[in-house]
Amino acid sequence: MQPTPDHAVELVALGIFTLALIHTFAARQLERLAHRFPRHAGVFHLLGEVEVVFGLWAVVLILAMAVMRGGSSALSYVESRNYTEPLFVFVVMVIAASRPILSTVIRAVDLLARRLPLATPVAIAWLGLAAIPLLGSLITEPAAMTIAALMLAPRIFVPHVPERFKYLALGVLFVNVSIGGTLTSYAAPPVLMVATTWQWDSTFMLTQFGWKAAIATCVNATFATLALRKYLLAPLPAAEENGVQAPMPPMVVVVHLALLAGVIVLVHHPVAFLGIFLLFLGFTQAYERYQSPLILKEALLVAFFLAGLVVLGALQRWWLQPIVSGLEPLALFFGALGLTAITDNAALTYLGSLLGGMSDQAKYMLVAGAVAGGGLTVIANAPNPAGVALLKRGFADESIGAGGLLLGSALPTVVAAAAFLAL
Repeated sequence: MQPTPDHAVELVALGIFTLALIHTFAARQLERLAHRFPRHAGVFHLLGEVEVVFGLWAVVLILAMAVMRGGSSALSYVESRNYTEPLFVFVVMVIAASRPILSTVIRAVDLLARRLPLATPVAIAWLGLAAIPLLGSLITEPAAMTIAALMLAPRIFVPHVPERFKYLALGVLFVNVSIGGTLTSYAAPPVLMVATTWQWDSTFMLTQFGWKAAIATCVNATFATLALRKYLLAPLPAAEENGVQAPMPPMVVVVHLALLAGVIVLVHHPVAFLGIFLLFLGFTQAYERYQSPLILKEALLVAFFLAGLVVLGALQRWWLQPIVSGLEPLALFFGALGLTAITDNAALTYLGSLLGGMSDQAKYMLVAGAVAGGGLTVIANAPNPAGVALLKRGFADESIGAGGLLLGSALPTVVAAAAFLAL
């Protein structure tokens, strides 16, 4: 049977989505080709940027739609998508990574670490892998990912640490951020997608998900810091140790924190939080001596990645939704855990929110599986591309391999899954 025009577009979108997934796994090999063929190094570097992958293939999809359905139809589809999440992640990354906020968090973590019965570098790493991801339940997961990545980068993602331990730390960070946002109903994208529809408030999230996530997060962080202990105790270069410790006027810190809080409160209102972001840019110019260079490039690449995922992911509903609706609760947990590796976990829970008649157990299993699998790949959870953008320079070829991330996150994912299933 000849497919209808709409289904033909869906089939093309599935093919392009598959190519994007393959491209994601091949990104590191493309980076290596840049060294072998220096004449075309720029092109290979561009194609090897994981953050570019889905945005690039989204452009291919729009061009294909323009050929198949006409330019106006393609533009109408693009304009019909909701880009609030990419915009929010862009804004919150830039503000959370600003020097006043980052230096304040690092000083607070350092003070707390000195009071723990551990060597200070080990305690700081543990707090970065456990406490900051759990803090994401208050400041949102993208902000937690940004702060944790920048705090851990000079301690773990450095040349003297073997690659396999870096991937372990990266996997723990990604999994812990994914589950660490479940103590409230607004911080984790997959929870946000269902909270209103299913009437899940923060009390429900804390009692049903949050305490289990906190246990799994601490277990994962403890395992990773024990594995990394020898390397964490190596002295840091003076520049890294003191790079963000300069005195900061309290007024500057308060303004930055207030602007970050405003963005978080207005997460559903892009016009409002973009207005706050413009105020932030103006303030950083006015007090430039207290600022470090803003991570605008990294944040823009992450936003481009997520926007591409929005464009490509919306046309995958026709095959994803029947899978989600046809599984029993336990099978749904493992199905969600596996599917989130190849599609954004928020997209999965959103599809679940559209299904009528789901039992409470099925709802729990869907969300639990989606957040437990949020560290398996770059696309599994919205904050992951932010972590990749900020930490990739610490890896060989300045690129993070999809296979290495999958292996590094396997054990932390098992711990998270066990916590949600057994506790």
